[in-house]
Amino acid sequence: METDEQQGQRQPATQETVSVQMQISNEMVRLYKEQFGRGPTRARTSWAGSDVIVTVLEDTLTPAERNLVRLGEHQRLRDLRIFFQYASVKEFCEPVERLSGRKVKAFHSSIDTEAHGMAVEVFVLHPEDYDGPSRAELDGA
Repeated sequence: METDEQQGQRQPATQETVSVQMQISNEMVRLYKEQFGRGPTRARTSWAGSDVIVTVLEDTLTPAERNLVRLGEHQRLRDLRIFFQYASVKEFCEPVERLSGRKVKAFHSSIDTEAHGMAVEVFVLHPEDYDGPSRAELDGA
């Protein structure tokens, strides 16, 4: 098994990729505000190899969710968050596809309720020449 590093497939850190990363971060913050009524206090997006985009969002919990944490209801909160994330796959994939110019193959979402609601959104992309359906198009199928 070869890794991206062994294959020499790294996403170059050009001005264009940095701009795309910043735009994706801004879109994820906007989506969080729409979905949860409150956006994270910090967001950053990075390429992880040539076909994975990772967005880390910090301090994402709403006041009601912070109350669930105080009550020790971490699993309930994680379940609710993941339910809402996967109910919005199309909305999360669309800006990544539009800004990266590539279709999303898989979408992964997670939250660590013990770490002040730090969340991670991961988008695995199809190759540039892929012409089939994206993950967003497969939603609900």
